[in-house]
Amino acid sequence: MSLTPDTVRAALAQIHDPHTETNLVAAQSVRGVGVDGGKVAIEIQLGYPAAGWREHLADEIRGVIGALPSVESVTVAVTSRITAHRVQKDLTPLPDVRNIIAVASGKGGVGKSTTAVNLALALVAEGAKVGVLDADIHGPSIPMMLGLHGKPESPDGKSIEPKLAHGLQAISIGLFLGEDTPTIWRGPMTTQYLQQLLTTTLWKDLDYLIIDLPPGTGDIQLTLAQRVPVSAAIIVTTPQDIALLDARKALKMFEKVEVPVLGIVENMAVHVCSNCGHSEHIFGVGGGEKMAAQYGVPLLGSLPLDISIRERADSGAPTVVSEPGSVISQAYRTIARKAAGRLAMQARNKSIGFPSILVQNT
Repeated sequence: MSLTPDTVRAALAQIHDPHTETNLVAAQSVRGVGVDGGKVAIEIQLGYPAAGWREHLADEIRGVIGALPSVESVTVAVTSRITAHRVQKDLTPLPDVRNIIAVASGKGGVGKSTTAVNLALALVAEGAKVGVLDADIHGPSIPMMLGLHGKPESPDGKSIEPKLAHGLQAISIGLFLGEDTPTIWRGPMTTQYLQQLLTTTLWKDLDYLIIDLPPGTGDIQLTLAQRVPVSAAIIVTTPQDIALLDARKALKMFEKVEVPVLGIVENMAVHVCSNCGHSEHIFGVGGGEKMAAQYGVPLLGSLPLDISIRERADSGAPTVVSEPGSVISQAYRTIARKAAGRLAMQARNKSIGFPSILVQNT
């Protein structure tokens, strides 16, 4: 069998991408194949950020292609290009924001905000430009989690500059109010302020804007679904039956407004005693997996009930940035890649154009 670009592509079609749940050829990730005698050059372009996986993928490609007859050497270049994806009907993406991802739970107390912030930071670690908007008007927690203080600046008295923390652009009503000042607003005023925060913030060339929604399926969620161009949503739950009940409501809400759900994140799945190492499923076992199977969406990953996650968030330096090499941080990054990979498989938004974002191995 002679060595040709077609034989190389056929071999690449056998390599499974766990983040898109398909092979490299079907995902249209193979941008170029060159064959010169026994020398092979391959260009892979992923539709999502994958700094923590690119070298592993390159090694796997070199191994598979290097095993083909007559191959003498294999050169692999892996890059990422993040584009805008389709949003709800009659809406178009915001300027300088390619994709908006809503993080919802349906129920409070499941660690949604901590998960949203760590996933946003995980996307940054993977090579993306990311922002986070704290949509919990009545209980903003993002400023504390990111160690942010002081009011945002306004260059013209109309627009506002996002705050920067750990490579993340962020905005929250909590930055305009004192920590002890309650937001006593009715629904219409709350939703109006959310839209104002979203549209007047000078986001800077974002690949992803993560919106941390408040619990429930009320005014803010409805406004987001009807007026904000959302590319997709992520549901956060615990294995507990009560949490799953409300998470199902959040999932069905997004289905009704035609916002794709990228998957479910199961938080507080297991607790490991820091003293004796005993594992215990405090909130039940397998709830997220069952829900994922029931509604035909993937379980993006499970996270432990670990005191360090809470401590790092309270200190303003969440786990992904304070303990980047930890098992928990790697779990967040894997979940972030899977979510972004699934978004990359959705239809693109062709009504606007953005410059290419290239992240390449060196």
